[in-house]
Amino acid sequence: MHRTIAFSLMFILYCHLLIAQIDNGKFPLVFPFENQEVTLTNSWIKEHESLNTKYLLSLDPERLLHNFRLNAVIQSDAKPLEGWESPNCGLRGHFVGHYLSACAVLIQREGDTLLKKRINYMVEELEKCQQQLGGKYLSAFPESDFTVLETKFGGVWAPYYTLHKIMQGLLDVYTLTGNKKAYRLVVNMADYVKWRMAKLSDETIEKVLYTTAANPTNEAGGMNEVLHNLYAVSKDPAHLKLANLFDRKWFSQPLTEGKDILSGLHSNTHIVLVNGYARRFENTGEHAYYDAAVHFWDMLVNHHCYGNGTSSGPRPISTTPTSRIAEHWGVPDHLSATLTGEIAESCVTHNTQKLTANLFKWSGEPQYADNYMNTFYNAVMATHNCENGTTVYHLPLGSPRKKNFLKENDFKCCNGTAIEAFAKLNANIYFHDNENLWVNLFIPSKLNWKEKNLIFNQTGNFPEDPKVQFVISTQHPAKFKLNLLIPSWANEQTKILINGVAASVKPIANTFSSLDRTWKNGDRIELLFSYDFHLKTMPDDKNVLALFYGPVLLAFETDKELILKGSHESILKSLVKEKENFSFKLNNNGIAYNLTPFYKITGESYGVYATIRNEY
Repeated sequence: MHRTIAFSLMFILYCHLLIAQIDNGKFPLVFPFENQEVTLTNSWIKEHESLNTKYLLSLDPERLLHNFRLNAVIQSDAKPLEGWESPNCGLRGHFVGHYLSACAVLIQREGDTLLKKRINYMVEELEKCQQQLGGKYLSAFPESDFTVLETKFGGVWAPYYTLHKIMQGLLDVYTLTGNKKAYRLVVNMADYVKWRMAKLSDETIEKVLYTTAANPTNEAGGMNEVLHNLYAVSKDPAHLKLANLFDRKWFSQPLTEGKDILSGLHSNTHIVLVNGYARRFENTGEHAYYDAAVHFWDMLVNHHCYGNGTSSGPRPISTTPTSRIAEHWGVPDHLSATLTGEIAESCVTHNTQKLTANLFKWSGEPQYADNYMNTFYNAVMATHNCENGTTVYHLPLGSPRKKNFLKENDFKCCNGTAIEAFAKLNANIYFHDNENLWVNLFIPSKLNWKEKNLIFNQTGNFPEDPKVQFVISTQHPAKFKLNLLIPSWANEQTKILINGVAASVKPIANTFSSLDRTWKNGDRIELLFSYDFHLKTMPDDKNVLALFYGPVLLAFETDKELILKGSHESILKSLVKEKENFSFKLNNNGIAYNLTPFYKITGESYGVYATIRNEY
């Protein structure tokens, strides 16, 4: 009880300090580097990026455009896509938005001329569809879906969700590649939304955007976020007013007040709204939306998340088949009975990472960087098949379980978020202010810090190798503070060496170690970790646990339910790392278990959370 009160007081103090920083014009505190300034170098992370790029290149733009052309009554002889992009699916067109965003990222970073030519062609063809549809509307489904939504408040599958994806894709094409026609298309779409909303009463709009039901078919996606993003570019007050319309008080106000209302809500419907609140705060400085974002993250991470940072699962009061096992948040701190085969929706994980990165940008606080790292290795990378680049919809953590990798032609929501996420694996490794550098992830990469006129090279094979190296290349000495994340799992044996000599700074877990000096060409920094076995338990049952080795969540290779005997301490003492490779063994109750990093699991049966049963 006393620890909970102390944490709450510290959290309130932190919020007041951050607001004071904002009021004094110190916002954001730190900035991510531009997409083209950070390049991944050879590593297992880079291999995942390459698999994703290969998949993007394999897709036929004619097939991606097919449903848009059919909706605009334009001839198309292309073979229709399957899954959620099939001609009869209500969400058709959503994946195309993700595709535009992912390709725009690659074009900006890599200068990929093939993709640029393809995206420019798609924008030209989408413009023809928009003109054919009257000059404002653009989608792969008919306008009548909105009419149904406005009269029945359901009955169609989330038209605003899909419209958001298309608008954001076009906006990304403009902001990342400079395609002005894409910008005109998205402005026209915003005008269309404004026109539709202007016809509705406030009462009707509230019903259209009231998304408390299980698997709400009126899910609006990130319409608030894309419109706030558009306003940041256009500075048109009409865009801000329209964005604010999608920021519904029924959800934002309780979060602003610190009330946990997440139980029973569809996870991905609502986390994207919070990302929109974050964008509104960045645009307008409205503290209420800062409070909503920060309070939401605290509720989510500390009361609704599993040990690897994922969330979503069965709904406490289930009214649909899906809600009985997946996609919703439950009662705070009650997670041990939620381990169905369809928890931890990947879309929710990717959107959580977006919010976490924003909160770090606002504050520079290590808790956000630490959480981001845990989720990156033990959830994000675990969703992606290292053999072929396919992804999962859900990431189950019970036993026995299997990762159900989606087919390349499923085109479900998580296929779409995955192609964006794995196009952006270079993001949020490094942050900076005017003078200083933060290193938040240990991924082999090259940073071109233009303001300092230096190259910062990171090498290693983290997390399997606990040694991370950095080398500075610069023509002139550069003075700055290098802040290295020391994660929460780091032990007292952690060391930092500068040019082979121990640094005077003692690394402390869950902080940044700051190295303040004038750096010269060839300076070498080494960060040396020493891993321990440790565990994380369910908040409502300390006998349900997951095992970690340093930063790595371990999975049992098993086709049976995981029942262990003993205490936390005896189980940890029985864990052994194999000498030959990054694999592990546990002997418990006469059974020899093999364990492996969760991110390496592909087709085999596994278990993550185990249950201790010591009955006599």
